[in-house]
Amino acid sequence: MSRVVANLIQVKERIELSALAAQREPEDIELLVVSKTFPASVVEEAMHAGQSAFGENYVQEGVDKIVQLAKLRPWLVWHFIGPLQSNKTKEVAEHFDWVQSIDRLKIAERLSIQRGEFLGLPPLQVCVQVNVSEENSKSGVTLIEAESLCDAISNLPNVVLRGLMAIPAPNSDSTMQRNAFALVRKCFASIQDKHYSDPGFQFFDTLSMGMSDDLEAAIAEGSTMVRIGTAIFGKRDKINK
Repeated sequence: MSRVVANLIQVKERIELSALAAQREPEDIELLVVSKTFPASVVEEAMHAGQSAFGENYVQEGVDKIVQLAKLRPWLVWHFIGPLQSNKTKEVAEHFDWVQSIDRLKIAERLSIQRGEFLGLPPLQVCVQVNVSEENSKSGVTLIEAESLCDAISNLPNVVLRGLMAIPAPNSDSTMQRNAFALVRKCFASIQDKHYSDPGFQFFDTLSMGMSDDLEAAIAEGSTMVRIGTAIFGKRDKINK
């Protein structure tokens, strides 16, 4: 058994144990494997071990991998999870299945228009990124701004609003981790409650939060998708990229 496959099994066990500890069903939490800076070969290796969803932070690197693995496209779901500039939206609209890092209506509008230009593609699944710790170095809207951006996106064609994504400031204290995730969960639940009957929110079901160092806290606070890279592929470095 390879290191990647062994790590993948360990991460799935962590997810299962965390879900059971939180009295949740393990199958309600999806694993998104973050493959940024690692070659297409490890994506293929993880896929053959049963993993289908992969996340990329850099547009060109992600597109290159998607093209390299074109023969496996029916079995792969690609998520763009990094900051997205307006001059890169067309490539993302053409190649990816999800975009989790929407923080401006302009980006969502461009994705909506450009996704529609590629006939035969299903709607793009999108999440609004929330900057819960309000860090200047991170993208995302504030908790207060999240609902209005979601409301505007819900009316766009060719995209489906799926939920919220967050990357809280790193913190080794599990209580502080949970506090940050709880704020996002409450925002998510509030939007769900207010818009449960609105057509544009019928698939608003995704709370993407939790990474290698804090997935347990995220699952305890209701995460439905954890984004894991380091715990599966190891530390990233310039050689990998």
